[in-house]
Amino acid sequence: MTPPAPRPKRATIFDVAAEAGVSRGTVSRVLNGEPYVSETARTAIEAAIAKVGYVRNTAARNLARQSSGAIALIVHEPHSVFVDDPNIGNILLGTNSALSAADYQLVTLVIETDRDSERVSGYLGGGFVDGAIIVSAREGDPISQAIAELRLPAVMIGRPDNQPRLAWVGIDNRGAAQQISERLAATGRHRVGMIAAGLDRDSGRDRLAGFQDALGARYDADLVSRQPFYTFDAGVAGMTELLERDPAIDGVFAASDAVAAGAIDVLRARGRRVPEDVGVVGFDDSAWALRSQPLLSTVRQPAASLGARAAELVLEQIRSGGTSGDGGVVLDTEVVWRASA
Repeated sequence: MTPPAPRPKRATIFDVAAEAGVSRGTVSRVLNGEPYVSETARTAIEAAIAKVGYVRNTAARNLARQSSGAIALIVHEPHSVFVDDPNIGNILLGTNSALSAADYQLVTLVIETDRDSERVSGYLGGGFVDGAIIVSAREGDPISQAIAELRLPAVMIGRPDNQPRLAWVGIDNRGAAQQISERLAATGRHRVGMIAAGLDRDSGRDRLAGFQDALGARYDADLVSRQPFYTFDAGVAGMTELLERDPAIDGVFAASDAVAAGAIDVLRARGRRVPEDVGVVGFDDSAWALRSQPLLSTVRQPAASLGARAAELVLEQIRSGGTSGDGGVVLDTEVVWRASA
């Protein structure tokens, strides 16, 4: 059996210096972007790096600086939701864009079970990241406690009533839900219900509270279906439940666009026309809203901007040498009215 070929030797800074005919210190100054290097020497060093195949040892540099150069994006969702929810994807892209501009690496960590929470808490304590951004945190989340104990710079997207409190960036879920629910009711609907989801987090509870604010005395708790996640399947289950409770229902506020799409699918299968028989509105203005037939009336939330702003807040904490307080940033939303209601 032929033995495996030996691994090629990694080029070092000394190899670059020898090839360029300069000192190791001069190479180091070029690699660190420092001044006081002649253009002739800089050109020779860049050519030498390309020739010898030198790749900078980022791990060693970060160890010396006591920095990992990475930020964790921690997502508290089942794997299926992580893959299917366009908002999470847009938050991730916005976060990555802001971190990339600052030369930081994004590390995504998905939490679905208690074991995941323990694993991620240990990972955060290992010095592998310089900060964290938490998406979809639940009440009593152990990750926030671990972050506080580690004094790790961190920001939550959303603002759950956790102890300890962390800095956050979010939207006015309650006000936006009230606004679109009032507009739905104003179209002449008499039996308006809601498919509420994610009630173990602030966004879900606030959207339900906004719906109650909008309906006032007309609010009927029997016309609220409570579902665990912001998913298409939750919309199917919720709409089926509401039709069984009250076949005369003529308006539905779905807690997300994915939920609304599932609800519309059930209504169509039951021979109910949207919006003629039942008006449906959602929340997010995600890709689900534009795939829906008819196009979905919804609340537009700036998912990518939420991710980017959260990244900026974490980076500000890292640069200042501080940790997160309990301050918050609220970004604007907008009702987008389309044909579904």
